[in-house]
Amino acid sequence: MIYGVDVLSFHDVLEICKTPNKAKLNTTAKEQILKSQDNVKKIVESDRCVYGINTGFGPLCDTKISADETAQLQYNLIISHAVGVGKPIDKEFSKIMMIAKVHALSKGYSGVSLEVIERFILMLEKDIIPVVPEQGSVGASGDLAPLSHLVLPLLGLGQVWVGNEIFETAEILEINNLEPLVLGPKEGLGLINGTQFILAHAIKGLEKFEYLLDLADLTAAMSLEAYRGSASPFKKELHDIRPFEGSKKVAARMLKFLKNSDNLKSHEYCDRVQDPYSMRCVPQVHGASRNAFEHLKMLTETELNSVTDNPIVLSAEESISGGNFHGQLLAMPLDYATLAAAELGNISDRRSYLLLEGKYGLPRLLTESSGLNSGFMIPQYTSAALVTENKTLCFPASADSIPTSLGQEDHVSMGSISGRKFNQVLGNLVNILAVELMFAAQGLEFRRPAKCSKIIEENHAIIRSKVAKLEDDRLIGKDMLAIAELINERKFVVNF
Repeated sequence: MIYGVDVLSFHDVLEICKTPNKAKLNTTAKEQILKSQDNVKKIVESDRCVYGINTGFGPLCDTKISADETAQLQYNLIISHAVGVGKPIDKEFSKIMMIAKVHALSKGYSGVSLEVIERFILMLEKDIIPVVPEQGSVGASGDLAPLSHLVLPLLGLGQVWVGNEIFETAEILEINNLEPLVLGPKEGLGLINGTQFILAHAIKGLEKFEYLLDLADLTAAMSLEAYRGSASPFKKELHDIRPFEGSKKVAARMLKFLKNSDNLKSHEYCDRVQDPYSMRCVPQVHGASRNAFEHLKMLTETELNSVTDNPIVLSAEESISGGNFHGQLLAMPLDYATLAAAELGNISDRRSYLLLEGKYGLPRLLTESSGLNSGFMIPQYTSAALVTENKTLCFPASADSIPTSLGQEDHVSMGSISGRKFNQVLGNLVNILAVELMFAAQGLEFRRPAKCSKIIEENHAIIRSKVAKLEDDRLIGKDMLAIAELINERKFVVNF
């Protein structure tokens, strides 16, 4: 993979995270970078007044800066903007930010030097990763505060991750015989204008969401088996006449999960007319969430392969001060995806509740000795609490805007908050699905000796490798956490 040249997918970025040397700069990329840097030098020499190159920033855009003060201007920009607060984002988010920033700068419209870009690549390869706090960006003019923290280590400032520990940057640079860099004209602005904080949260969220969408289908199929529901709502003919791609895909997956099920055959001619919506409408609800995933994926990958700083340097004669740093283009789909992820948890909790009611041959609370034992009563409380928490996180951050920079930046996206909320909801969804998987596995025990499809039996065995059937009350909180760990480690077989 070639920075600044290839079109990268979000999966490509995640691969580079694991193996940084999979991505390089080739001759074409280096030529683009050097030409852009040369264009900036010519602008400086021409003495024309160009925003961010020889002027102040934001409301100070009409203040001219002399050539002698250029380096100090860039240094001051970084240190004054590194004002993020809160816990550090996960190290992997910082790595994604670095990869996305290198890719954007290497396209040759930002005027950032080859030396600076190569330092970022070297840091990735040596696993020297900037520590970035989670709060402080309003999502325009890009992610100024978090990106400033990302850039501090280039100047020998701030902190870095090495392995799983945090160190002062100066100490790590000395160990690695690296000198702090001095930024030239436009470089500071090119480095901290952009949407890479929002983008990192979108990319990491897509990775989680993709797996949880598949897992939610499996979870629904296991619950349907335990409930002895009907597979007829998943027939192809039904979805061909309302052909949304998401629902068609989910319906086809459900039929595969339920293929050759003894449970479904056992009541084929019973007097139950139809199942509740949380069983019957899985394709429509899960499918809507899949549609949201595809929308976010498309827009995230567009952003990943875009130039999002400001100004954009087209040539030595032309630079454009525009709004490519504005995060609204990701903020809105991130809010939509947050709602889509929350809905997977909402419908999952309803299926969990159905399995506790004691209908159609299942004991109440999924225990044969309720009264003395509470069985699975209380895990559904946890699920309900998480579902409600997710609902509160669904308020769209992109619906809000607070003017900043003395009104120069009078409409902002709040996309960084959209991205953070999206990942919070996905984290809660893991635990909601863990509860449903625990209930479904228990429910299947009461359907024996009937067998499910091979893939459901395989996943039931995965659960039972960590969590035994519940006979009498025990610390089932541990069981929930064990299943959540299986989800986080991607142990479930969710594809055919």
